[in-house]
Amino acid sequence: MRTILTHIYLRMAALAVAALAGFIPWAPGAHAERLNDKVLNRPYSDNRRWHLGFSVGLNTMDFSFHHNGFVTEQGQTWFMEQPSFSPGFCVNGLFSVRLNNYFSVRVTPGMYFGNRVVRFLDTTGGQEEKQDIKSAYLVLPVDLKFSSQRMRNIRPYMVAGVMPAFDVMKKKTDFLRTNSTDFMLSVGFGCDLYLPYFKLIPELKFCFGLSDALNHDRPDLVDDPLRAGVSSSVKKATTKMVVLSFYFE
Repeated sequence: MRTILTHIYLRMAALAVAALAGFIPWAPGAHAERLNDKVLNRPYSDNRRWHLGFSVGLNTMDFSFHHNGFVTEQGQTWFMEQPSFSPGFCVNGLFSVRLNNYFSVRVTPGMYFGNRVVRFLDTTGGQEEKQDIKSAYLVLPVDLKFSSQRMRNIRPYMVAGVMPAFDVMKKKTDFLRTNSTDFMLSVGFGCDLYLPYFKLIPELKFCFGLSDALNHDRPDLVDDPLRAGVSSSVKKATTKMVVLSFYFE
């Protein structure tokens, strides 16, 4: 299931690249005039050096688990998965610096709130457990934005960058305990919509964690063989996110 989702994420990103490539203005002269043959909203807004704004949106958080085949003293072998997704909420600020007509650097600090329900299954005896993992990430995404040529009042773009994340949610004793810090790569696409008084910018972004999201130092489980056995059964877990944002600039 996780492999299929990852494949879908990458295919969508590849389709976005192909779609955006068709908009690159190799010969902008007469072609640009045809694209902008109507009244433009905010015609000079892209010429500013600095841009400020904010966003609100939704997200889904996911784990990619790597098991190690650990067998407990009771002969149990635990498998874990995230069978479903729960929508979360996110809010960000926006600070963008224009580099040239097509490239800009964007910093969007904010908060991501989400929830992941993880299911643990003993593959030998059939016992099943669950854990609800809540997260409140303080994030600092830094992206390079590549925009196509403006076409009337729309302008597609792609972004790619990095995102440090700090989970400020208080941790408690349970099967799994997540680390407070993570580091992710992100890729996404969106479209600037030029309205009379501001720009509305819907964006879809995919984030992939690079570090192990789990804390394996668990002295709190010494007297809890069930939770200790489950925690010891996973070698590594990485975070994945899909974020749908609506920027106002």
